[in-house]
Amino acid sequence: MPVGARCLTVLGEFKPFGLIAEAVDGKPPDGVVSKYNYFLFDPEIARQRDGAEDHFDAATSIGRGDHELFIRGNRIIWTTGSRVYKRFTLPSTVIMACWSRMGSMSEAFLCVLQIDSLAVYDISGEVMSVPLSRTITSIWPLPFGLLLQQAVEGSSQTYAPFSSSSPLLSARDISRPKKEVGYSPQHNFGIACASDHSTMGYGAPVSSHLILKDPLEEPQSMYVEERGKLNMMKEFDERTIWTSDCVPLMASYNKGKMQHSLWVAEATGSNLEDANSKLSDVVPAGVLPKQFSFRKIWQGKGAQTAASKVFLATDDDAAPIICFLLKEQKKLLSLRLQTVEINNEILFDIKPDMSWSIPAIAAEPVIVTRPRVKVGLLPIGDIIVLAPENTLLLYSGRQCLCRYMLPSSLGKGQVPDNLVPSETVPILHDLKIVGLADAVDGRINVIVNNGQIFRCALRRSPSSSLVNDCITAMSEGISSSFYNHFLALLWGDGDAAYLSKADASVDSEWESYSSSIMSMCSKSRFTLQRVSDSIHGSSWDFLINSKFHKNYCKTNFLAGISTRVSLNLQESDFPRSNVDGAQTAERSFYYELLMETLDALHAVYESLKLNSLRKKDLGLLVVLLCNIADFLGEESYLDHYVRDFPGLSKKFGMQLSFSGKIPPSLFRWLENCLRNGFNSSDCKDLPPLICKDEGSVLSWARKIIVFYSVLCGAEHLGKNLPSGVCCNIATGSSSNFEELTVLAMVGERFGLQQLDLLPSGVSLPLRHALDRCRESPPTDWPAAAYILLGREDLALSRFSPLSKSKESEPQNSVDLVSMSTPYMVHLHPVTIPSSISDTIGLEDTKFEDADSVDGSTTDGMEHIFNSTTQLRYGRDLRLNEVRRLLCSARPVAIQTSVNPTASDQDLQQAQLWQLAQRTTALPLGRGAFTLATTSTLLTEALTVPKLVLAGRLPAQQNATVNLDPNTRNIPELKSWPEFHNAVAAGLRLAPIQGKLSRTWIIYNKPEEPNVIHAGLLLALGLHGHLRVLTITDIYQYYSQEHESTTVGLMLGLAASYRGTMQPAISKSLYVHIPARHPSSFPELELPTLLQSAALMSVGLLYEGSAHPQTMHILLAEIGRRSGGDNVLEREGYAVSAGFSLGLVALGRGEDALGFIDSFVERLFQYVGGKESHNERCHPMTLSADDHNRAAGQMMDGTPVNVDVTAPGAIIALALMFLKSESELVFSRLSIPCTRFDLQYVRPDFIMLRVIARSLIMWSRVHPSKDWIQSQIPEIVQNGIWGLGDEMGDVDEMDAEAFVQAYVNIVVGSCISIGLRFAGTKNGDAQELLYDYAIYFLNEIKPVCVRSGNTLLKGLSHYVDRGTLEICLHLIVLSLSVVMAGSGQLQTFRLLRFLRSRNSADVHANYGTQMAVSLAIGFLFLGGGMRTFSTSNSSIAVLLISLYPRLPTGPNDNRCHLQAFRHLYVLATEARWLQTVDVDTGLPVYAPLEITIKETEHYGETSFCEVTPCILPERAILKIVRVCGPRYWPQVIELVPEEKPWWSTGDKIDPFNSGVLYIKRKVGSCSYVDDPVGCQSLLSRAMHKVFGLTSLRACTPSTNDCVGAGAVTIDQLVSTFSSDPSLIAFAQLCCDPSWNSRSDSDFQEFCLQVLFECVSKDRPALLQVYLSLYTMLGCVVDQVTGGVSILSDSLFIASLKLALAYNEALLKGRFGNSRGIIQSTFLGSLRKRVEELLNHSSELENDLQNYLKSGRWPNENSQHSNLSTLLALYLQWYGVPPPSAVKTAVEKIKPMHKSSSVPLLRLLFPRTHVNAIREIDKLCLSS
Repeated sequence: MPVGARCLTVLGEFKPFGLIAEAVDGKPPDGVVSKYNYFLFDPEIARQRDGAEDHFDAATSIGRGDHELFIRGNRIIWTTGSRVYKRFTLPSTVIMACWSRMGSMSEAFLCVLQIDSLAVYDISGEVMSVPLSRTITSIWPLPFGLLLQQAVEGSSQTYAPFSSSSPLLSARDISRPKKEVGYSPQHNFGIACASDHSTMGYGAPVSSHLILKDPLEEPQSMYVEERGKLNMMKEFDERTIWTSDCVPLMASYNKGKMQHSLWVAEATGSNLEDANSKLSDVVPAGVLPKQFSFRKIWQGKGAQTAASKVFLATDDDAAPIICFLLKEQKKLLSLRLQTVEINNEILFDIKPDMSWSIPAIAAEPVIVTRPRVKVGLLPIGDIIVLAPENTLLLYSGRQCLCRYMLPSSLGKGQVPDNLVPSETVPILHDLKIVGLADAVDGRINVIVNNGQIFRCALRRSPSSSLVNDCITAMSEGISSSFYNHFLALLWGDGDAAYLSKADASVDSEWESYSSSIMSMCSKSRFTLQRVSDSIHGSSWDFLINSKFHKNYCKTNFLAGISTRVSLNLQESDFPRSNVDGAQTAERSFYYELLMETLDALHAVYESLKLNSLRKKDLGLLVVLLCNIADFLGEESYLDHYVRDFPGLSKKFGMQLSFSGKIPPSLFRWLENCLRNGFNSSDCKDLPPLICKDEGSVLSWARKIIVFYSVLCGAEHLGKNLPSGVCCNIATGSSSNFEELTVLAMVGERFGLQQLDLLPSGVSLPLRHALDRCRESPPTDWPAAAYILLGREDLALSRFSPLSKSKESEPQNSVDLVSMSTPYMVHLHPVTIPSSISDTIGLEDTKFEDADSVDGSTTDGMEHIFNSTTQLRYGRDLRLNEVRRLLCSARPVAIQTSVNPTASDQDLQQAQLWQLAQRTTALPLGRGAFTLATTSTLLTEALTVPKLVLAGRLPAQQNATVNLDPNTRNIPELKSWPEFHNAVAAGLRLAPIQGKLSRTWIIYNKPEEPNVIHAGLLLALGLHGHLRVLTITDIYQYYSQEHESTTVGLMLGLAASYRGTMQPAISKSLYVHIPARHPSSFPELELPTLLQSAALMSVGLLYEGSAHPQTMHILLAEIGRRSGGDNVLEREGYAVSAGFSLGLVALGRGEDALGFIDSFVERLFQYVGGKESHNERCHPMTLSADDHNRAAGQMMDGTPVNVDVTAPGAIIALALMFLKSESELVFSRLSIPCTRFDLQYVRPDFIMLRVIARSLIMWSRVHPSKDWIQSQIPEIVQNGIWGLGDEMGDVDEMDAEAFVQAYVNIVVGSCISIGLRFAGTKNGDAQELLYDYAIYFLNEIKPVCVRSGNTLLKGLSHYVDRGTLEICLHLIVLSLSVVMAGSGQLQTFRLLRFLRSRNSADVHANYGTQMAVSLAIGFLFLGGGMRTFSTSNSSIAVLLISLYPRLPTGPNDNRCHLQAFRHLYVLATEARWLQTVDVDTGLPVYAPLEITIKETEHYGETSFCEVTPCILPERAILKIVRVCGPRYWPQVIELVPEEKPWWSTGDKIDPFNSGVLYIKRKVGSCSYVDDPVGCQSLLSRAMHKVFGLTSLRACTPSTNDCVGAGAVTIDQLVSTFSSDPSLIAFAQLCCDPSWNSRSDSDFQEFCLQVLFECVSKDRPALLQVYLSLYTMLGCVVDQVTGGVSILSDSLFIASLKLALAYNEALLKGRFGNSRGIIQSTFLGSLRKRVEELLNHSSELENDLQNYLKSGRWPNENSQHSNLSTLLALYLQWYGVPPPSAVKTAVEKIKPMHKSSSVPLLRLLFPRTHVNAIREIDKLCLSS
């Protein structure tokens, strides 16, 4: 039995690359294990399951190297080729490593077993550790998880060390490596009965095998199925030796019984209730519903030792087999697996007689003969076997294909050293192969007898993609017995030697392949009698073609012949009666083999016709097909090919025969589908091979069929279409067939690049579907679908939230890039530039104003200018102005006389002091202005701008003047302002950077505590970064006993842990409240300041919890008497306690808290007023500790000091009942309405009461003067109007009380409106507050006659100026809260005026300056990118920031701690939205239509905004729609919810952290370039530009014909479209050499097409128009000029498809949508072709000859294109083959009357009527 011999291709000497990597790393550390281990694997394993590998990359995977995992001690090195890819170092020694996919995850995990844990690494290197409670000896991958083999309890388990002699873990399953650990066979497992192991670590009975389904779950026990019952698997003796990760199989060996077993693993779901009830006694509680069990399907006895190798391969009929290499018996035992599919579940079994064995001492699975082919889940694999006589044989199943030898050059020591530099080895001339190892794909390690290892390739698949496709198609398309015969020919013949040469050229491969096919013809070179003249009856024919005959041949004849290569009939055991019978059988065998080959290769041919880039392959293949068809006498096939390639008619003469089989034609099917719908299309036109699985070589054609089927209305059932073709449709909703088609394109990973490969006519309907969905696709599509539509804007908004999540990132980017054309560079998410350097007008940002001396000083605001703010504020300079107003880092100008005198110096000092009040207040506003606008590098310290109190004298060359330290205490003046300055610097940092690291905070910590770091701590806390600090860090800060550091840290921590009630933080805060210390605690002297801060911090920490104990404590603190502190500080303490209590019970006053009544009573007592005159006291329940300290409490009937407690109590009530609409509290918090009450209640408390009442009755606050008037009690109104009359009837005291009350009520109402409409930019509120501000301004000092007569004049007679100033500034502050972030100019002008006025004014104190500074900051909050929310917690912290007691100086913390003013940060939201052009990556203006839901004030409303803008709150926002004619529409629909805005980087944020990607429609400019819209493409005079005149204008030399303003085409196109292909084409049109190269008609056509594509935004059609036009041009040249340009007539089929598409449109088959290509253009093409075909005179004779006898015209020298013309005619008019015509004519002749056209039309419905007339002539002539 001779087999062909071939040489191994030696790639080089092999050494594990890990050893080289170690050597490069340097010496291994001491104590490293000397033994090492490695295994090689295919990189496919580590790739994602749905990786974007398409069959049309055509490149086979020869180029992909092997990957290697090298293991030594506790280190693993993963190398790819000769490059280290990753290193892993583990805590303890590695016992075993393998790849596993863990169930449904697409990612592969590297599982590494150590002594007490299992480390699971994902591809990116993240590690999860699974602790193991029992000893696990080995791990094995299964398809649904990782199998862990347990050791027997009690046996002293020692791990079998790796033996380094044989390379272990090198086993490879077919597609993926199977790791086998070589246990030393003598290792004994010890037999123990189940009773020994009563409990597992988790308390469940012990199972010998566990399964780990997910690295985050516990391992589960495995069960074993016996007699239909599930029992715990306790087969401790069954040592696993192999598992597969493709199919759920496990092989094990039992030493005691000396037998191998094969198990199939099954998952039993919990859907079987009855089964579960039976199992309840066996299955322990707590097992997950899905249990995994093993079922034994085979056992084989008599093996002394375990099989040294187990792997999967495939038998010669493609059935999977499992091979056991039994070394001591020197054989390879193979078991055939049987698979049955029931209810989508695959059952495996093995029949006893289905095994065979071949002699072998080593064997490995390889993939050589059929690359890329899969059977079910498994690729088809071959076996390479080392026979006992040391010969290397390649088997496909049990058929031996060939023998491999080492090349003779090896003996002479010539080794290519591309793998490892070959060291000098003793040269042996007779190398013998002694072992095989490490097979991956078609590469293998060959071990020779001198110990060397060579890496060899078995010459895997051919490098010619055509040969590859043909072989694959044959392996799929012809029956396995035929294919094995073909393989034997291909591999056994010497002339297929190309397969063994590494450097064979592609063409020689094709020649070799063709010759082996033709040799099949020559082997059966006998006269195949044509059926037409066969006389010996058709019964014999019937028999030969019958199923019986086929089976007979297969079962009998092939049994003998399949293993033989030569067809030696004497050897065959064919039961022949005579030789003739055998010959007939042999002939029919070859005849059938060739028929099946013809079908398979014809399918490849049809598929290649749909790929424009494979014309060359098509030309090669068609010659081979013609030869086969000619040999088989299949005339209709031959006719089919000659019509496509008319040039072949010379070689293949045609005789007319009646072979009835019509070849399938995809183009015919597609055209039929378009013309008549899917249901009328004929499945006979589809090659049967197409219905194979999706991995088929025909997947290209299959995809097109799927798209056309779906587009034409096919119903898909599951994964299959009615025609049996398999289809993948991506998830997403679809309302019409076009949308479904787009989803199918995504599901099949068919991108724009692939669309460009299709012939123009084929791609048109698909482009139509894309175009139709482009306007408004459904919102739930995958990103790839939007890319396909050219809606990158939608793709990025889908993609960006996802890209933050680790899991989906790699797959998504792969998808997007594969779906888009390769030159779409802009696909990756755009980063919005935000540095100073990218600004458009850099000169604006140079901060040099009239005052500045040195422009280089950093003022903390230099980063605020970027492209976004440029857009936001247009061309005006308001941000520069804000920066100037808030700058505190430069000396301030002082106006003095030119000649100073001594008294001037005092004047200067006075002025400086006045200005210092203002400068020290500026950082508060700067913090708000720069809030969260920049980020820091974690390697840099934070820079805090200086706080400069000096002045400069412009009159004296800017000389600097400092404050005199003798008269003023400067350090004291600066301490709190420095704190605010540092807070402002810290607030700049955006919370974006995840959490700042603890190390960075500690890195910024100074040696000695200072106020700057204290401010930074507060800022970081407000942004939520202080959670990274540990408790020890916190106490280290406290132990420094630095007042402001402690304040900053306490507030910062409380803000970071806001609402969490974190116990550790809570303890650290209570340390600072001495009143709460237990009696045993030493007395602590803490400043009231710290105690106030601690109280407020407790409130923030417990916010909204209504924690009863905390509420009791805080209530007591409001009324606590302090020992000896001044009263004012006590008021500040009580206010902090009140705020804190309000925060803890925020909005929860109505909740059924049992103690709330007594609580409220107590608070009203504190409020004072007539409500609590009846001295009823509610003694609080006191603990023993409290009794000890009772002296310090105001308790037990002691009169309450209302002046101290009232503000805190009012605020506590306001916040507790915030928005609760509680009538009870509202009525009790009354505004004084008798004269006595007006005298009794302090006026500033009246203001607080008004605010509290408004907050409780939230919905009643209305921005109107009437509402404010309604707040004023009648007595006050009457008294006030009395003032205007004669002054007599109101005495001075009363008048003052009335006016004071009036002023405070008005201001309280204004603050309420500010809070109620915070951040809403409500127009009514803005006007109202502005009017009141102007009114108060006029009352202080008449400045303008703005306010009307309705308001009271002459307040300053009764109220001191300071009060009026405070009132004015509180109203202005409220106004800026309403307009927060808007930067509105009217408000800004008012603020600028107030700031400038105060500098010259004596009454400018620090408090009013602080209000102005904060107001400017709020107005431009976060650089105009943030605004305030009106949620409960936001209102609470805003109230704290706006608390209406302004400080008198920089150090005044008595009534309200200044640090609290920064808490507004907690109320801000980044509801900012900017639109980014997805093509350029630049921010642009875009009109949005915003819809908000109906509220009690108004119905559902829509209004327009232009981005960048601030959106309404989430509670009312319903729809955001990108509208306007210039951008593609986009709709974001939301459900209004009472929730805070999405935080930065939130995955579910629909606005992607404030960036909305939009796509500009071609033909319009952006609003920046063209605000009015006068530059759009259609508004230009197009004829001027696109006339031929401008073509000349392109060349700079001749610029005379058009004016100087002429625009060249490429400039014009690039203005309107960012599509690279259009721009490149336009540049080509402008190329001067273009004129000389082409005629003017074509130039004109190109320009018109360019205009069409640009104006309709369909760049893809450029290719379609041009290809249709030029192909037709070639046809015209060919027919008229006789020039032979075209070798084929395939273009006609494509053009017919385009016309069919046009017809379908006109008939309304695609709904009422318009076509994407002009139907007049298609019509003119049709007319031109018909004119050509009708004007030729010779054509008629040729056609008649052809129809009569099937003869093609003879080419003579004058007319070399007659056959081409005839082919065009036949294709265009759809003329049936001559045999069919002949049959038809014979049928019609008997009934022939006058015209047979109607009858012919019935017989040939697809044939054009012109051709039918010609056939009719033929009828008449015969």
